[in-house]
Amino acid sequence: MSQREPRPRLTRDEIRAVYRQGEGAVVELVEGLLQRIEELESRLDGLEGQLSKNSKNSSKPPSGDGFGKRTGSLRGKSQKGSGGQKGHPGQTLEWRDEVDEIIVHRVEHCVGCGASLADVAIEQELARQVHEIPPMQVRVSEHRVEVKCCAACGTSNEGEFPVGVNTVVQYGARLKGVMVYLMDAQLLPSERTVELLQEVLGVTVSEGTLYNVRSQCFEELEAVTTQIQQSLLVSAVVHFDETGLRVNGQLWWLHVASSSGLTYYFIHPKRGQAAMAAMGILPQYTGKALHDGWKSYAGYLLCTHCLCNAHHLRELQFILERYGQFWAFQMSLLLVTIYVAVQAAKTAAETALSLEQLSAFEARYQAILEEGWQSNPPIHQPSQTAKPRGRPKQSPPQNLLERLHSQRQQVLGLMYDFAVPFDNNQAERDIRMMKLKQKISGSFRSSHGAKIFCRIRGYLSTLRKQGHSVLDALFALFSGQPIPLFAQPE
Repeated sequence: MSQREPRPRLTRDEIRAVYRQGEGAVVELVEGLLQRIEELESRLDGLEGQLSKNSKNSSKPPSGDGFGKRTGSLRGKSQKGSGGQKGHPGQTLEWRDEVDEIIVHRVEHCVGCGASLADVAIEQELARQVHEIPPMQVRVSEHRVEVKCCAACGTSNEGEFPVGVNTVVQYGARLKGVMVYLMDAQLLPSERTVELLQEVLGVTVSEGTLYNVRSQCFEELEAVTTQIQQSLLVSAVVHFDETGLRVNGQLWWLHVASSSGLTYYFIHPKRGQAAMAAMGILPQYTGKALHDGWKSYAGYLLCTHCLCNAHHLRELQFILERYGQFWAFQMSLLLVTIYVAVQAAKTAAETALSLEQLSAFEARYQAILEEGWQSNPPIHQPSQTAKPRGRPKQSPPQNLLERLHSQRQQVLGLMYDFAVPFDNNQAERDIRMMKLKQKISGSFRSSHGAKIFCRIRGYLSTLRKQGHSVLDALFALFSGQPIPLFAQPE
């Protein structure tokens, strides 16, 4: 917010001069002062509202909460104790019946008298197992093809090199897969990746080599990425979200479209419909689009829009904390109650809530809205000669109430259709690791580098969702035999 020049303070003589001008001048002065006080109170209220927001009661990320201790959570206290739960299988080293090597430590002499025990029969053997990895080093394989000349016709015949063996000296598929895995799955910066490869594997590579390998992976994934995009277009429910990402020192926007089995990332200089149209999913999508209510989504009319209720719970928490309005708590309780009822119905193998439940939830929803409007009556603009431009400014409680009223079906979609999730956490989880990449490595130096990361990361995320080993999939990709993904979404 830009700073304004402070207005000069009226002196006593100036006030007396206004007083001598008569009643009209005094009224005009007081009205001006009251308008100024109202403006300052509005600005103060806005600033206090901003200071009151944190990751628990708004869409503000946890990194913006500062170092102060955060108390309170929208999640209720669990009845489970800390640590592993009863019946949990746990994970520990297990004794193996088959081992790779047996090392026998013989007893040669008696520790008592020093006599030789070489010919003494063994009474018992004690065994212990050590799980260890062998020394890691790169193996160099030399491929040779034979060249023979046919004695009958004189034709020169040459053998064929394996698929992927294209140059005189090159890195193998497994080593290339490890490079991509370290940078795009584990999010290591290029300098640290070079260091790790040198110290762990004894391989000396340059940062340029890493970039070239990732560029090759980017090209190999073009068809796979198109398949992911097309599969999302026919998915019943798709989660959408967007977040800022620094590219070459400028603010770009990372968009995500995802489901339980697919992830598609898209980077663009814009946040709104220009980016969404270029992404190529929402303009054609006819299923259920779940998002946070960003206004640009509303321009796509082929799909059914559903709003994230986790966002609503945070906003309602803010209204309760900042303004002390109890209707916000009641609405939060109602949304959670609807979610619990839907989950109970699913557990009971039911496909819909009863008409009585739906009617009761609708009536309660409307009653809470009416209670909210009573606490936040419409703002009446003072009569002015000039017609005010735009909509009258509303308070945060009024804005939220208006959205809950006008987009009622999008808020309550989960109780009418069990396929609609309660929140948009799927997209938020998919986008969280992308933000972590930026925190670790800073901004992307070029838009092409950002696109490389987005395509590879979307592929890796999809692999994990579909239960594939990321490393094995990368090895197969560089070997020219990519692992097939689901032809259709889950």
